[in-house]
Amino acid sequence: MGDETSTSASGSAQEPAAPAVQGAGSVKQQISNLVALSLRATVPEVDVEPIVEVCTGKFGDYQCNNAMGLWSKVKGSGTSFKNPNAIGQAIAKNLPACDVIESASVAGPGFVNIVLSKSWVAKRIQDMLVNGIKTWAPILPVKRVVLDFSSPNIAKEMHVGHLRSTIIGDTLARMFEFSNVEVLRCNHVGDWGTQFGMLIEFLFEKFPNWEELGSQAIGDLQVFYKASKQRFDEDAEFKDRAQQAVVRLQGGEEKYRAAWKKICEISRNEFDQVYKLLDVQLEEKGESFYNPYIPQVLEKLSSQGLIEESEGARVIFIQGHQIPLIVVKRDGGFNYASTDLAALWYRLNVEKAEWIIYVTDVGQQQHFDMFFKAARMAGWLPDPKEKKFPKTSHVGFGLVLGADGKRFRTRSTEVVRLGDLLDEAKSRSKIVDWTDEELEQTSKAVGYGAVKYADLKNNRLTNYTFSFDQMLSDKGNTAVYLQYAHARICSIIRKSNMDVEELKVSGNISLAHPDERVLGLYLIRYAEIVEEACTNLLPSVLCEYLYNLSEMFTRFYTNCQVVGSPEEPSRLLLCEATAVVMRQCFQLLGITPVYKL
Repeated sequence: MGDETSTSASGSAQEPAAPAVQGAGSVKQQISNLVALSLRATVPEVDVEPIVEVCTGKFGDYQCNNAMGLWSKVKGSGTSFKNPNAIGQAIAKNLPACDVIESASVAGPGFVNIVLSKSWVAKRIQDMLVNGIKTWAPILPVKRVVLDFSSPNIAKEMHVGHLRSTIIGDTLARMFEFSNVEVLRCNHVGDWGTQFGMLIEFLFEKFPNWEELGSQAIGDLQVFYKASKQRFDEDAEFKDRAQQAVVRLQGGEEKYRAAWKKICEISRNEFDQVYKLLDVQLEEKGESFYNPYIPQVLEKLSSQGLIEESEGARVIFIQGHQIPLIVVKRDGGFNYASTDLAALWYRLNVEKAEWIIYVTDVGQQQHFDMFFKAARMAGWLPDPKEKKFPKTSHVGFGLVLGADGKRFRTRSTEVVRLGDLLDEAKSRSKIVDWTDEELEQTSKAVGYGAVKYADLKNNRLTNYTFSFDQMLSDKGNTAVYLQYAHARICSIIRKSNMDVEELKVSGNISLAHPDERVLGLYLIRYAEIVEEACTNLLPSVLCEYLYNLSEMFTRFYTNCQVVGSPEEPSRLLLCEATAVVMRQCFQLLGITPVYKL
C-alpha cells in the first residue's frame, strides 16, 4: 500500500479532547463512530458513512477506507485536497483524541490504518471479566425478529433433513437474543392439509372406538402413516372418503377435529423429545393457526387488484417469473402460498416483527422469492434496495449427504430418523474412567455438540457429508477439538491455585508480549463477529472465529509461560477471558461446554 506516514491520535487537532468511547457496541462500531466524527470535520459538506474494516496488514488493527470514495466526490469542486492521500491524512489528523486509539497512519491512496491502545484493549477485556460477557453484545438495528425454523410435518418423523433447519435456526435465534433482540421462535409445523383426511379416515375405519383407546389406537405414528398412505394410493373409494374427511375437518365437525387434535398431540410429543435432546426452544404456530386469517388477507390483495383468475385458480403474477404464484387452487382450497401470505401479514401487523427470517432448504428459494415479491407488490415490505425495515430473508441450506455423496439415508433407503442419529452420536462419545453421571452428561455434550458443530461450521448454502468419524475426531476444526481446547484452559486455571475471581478485581492485564496482544485483540473482536453472523445470517462466521481463537490461544500458551511466570496473574486473566468467550460461543451454537476431558 505504499509508504506510511504516521499521526499520533493524542496529537489530533480536535481540542478539547473528546471523552473516551465507552461501553456499548462492538469495537468496530466504536471505531466507526470516531471515524464518523473525523469525516464530519474533514469534509463537512459531504454526507458519508464511515467505511471501517479489520486491517489484515502489519500497519494497523482497523482501517478506514473512505478517502478514495471521498476524492471522487470532491475533486474538481474547489477543494483544497490534492489527492486521496491528502484526504486520508486529514481523516487521521481529525480523529478525536481518546484512549481507544494509540496511533493512525496513512498508506497509499489514503488508507487510514488505526492502531488500538494496548491499555484500552486490556481494560476492555478486564471490564468484561468483571461485568460479564453480555457487555460485549453488539447493537443491531432491529428490536424484534421472527425466526421461522424446524417446521416438520405433523404425523411424519423428524429426520436428518430437519436437522439443519433446527440447528441453524436455533443458533441464529441465540445470536439475536445475545444481541438484546426479542426473538419469536416460530415452529410453523405442517398441521393442516390433505394428509389429515387420510389419517383420520383410516383411524375411524380401523378403530371405531379410537377415543377409548387414545394413543394406543395409533401406536407408532410412522407405521400408521405408511399404512394409511398405502390404503389411500390403492383404494379409490377410501381416497374419496379421505378427501371428504378433509372438508369435514376444515368445516369444523367436532368428531374430525378431535381426531386431528389427537394425531397432532402424538406427533408433537415425538418432536418435543428431539427438541429436548437438542436443547431447542420453539413456540408452535402451525398452518392451522394462520388458516382463519387467509380469507381476509386474500380479500385485501384482491381489492388491490393483485389476484387474478387463471385456468380455474386464483393467482398473483410476479414479474421475472414465468409461472404465477397460486393462492387459491382450482378446487377452492388454500396452499403454502396462501398460508405464508397470511402468516406474514400476521407477523407484520400483529406481532410487529421488523425482520422475518425463514430457515428452509435451498430448494424452496423460488417459492420465497415469489412470495416476498408479492408482499412488496402489496406494499407490505419496502424495496430491498432501500435497506429499510421491515424485511424478510430466506436462509437457505444445502443437503445432508452420506459417504456415497447421495442424500443421507439408512440401508433400507429411508431417511435417517433424527432421534436415532443423536443416540448414535452420544454412544460413540463414551469416555472411560468416569462416573456414570459424568459419562452420561459428557457424552451428551460431546456427541450432540459434534453433530451441531459439523453442520454449523459449513457455509449453510453448501451440501455437507455426514460422517461420525470426522465430526467426533479430536483433530482439526471439530467440536471435540474445541471442547479439548476449552477443557485445557480450565485445567491451566485450576493448576495455578490462584483465585481467578479475586484476580478479576485486584489484578491487571498486560499485553506486553506480541502474542498477548494478538490474543487480546482477537478477543475484543467477539462482538463484531456476532454482529456479522447476525447481519449475514451465517453461523459459520462464529464457528470460524471460535476455531481461530483456540489456535491463537495455543500460540499464546506455547510462547508465553503462564503458571509460575512473573506475568502469571495477567496471563491467567487472559486464559479466563478466552475460556469465557469460548463458552459464550458454545452457548450461541447450542453446545454444552465441557470443563474436563
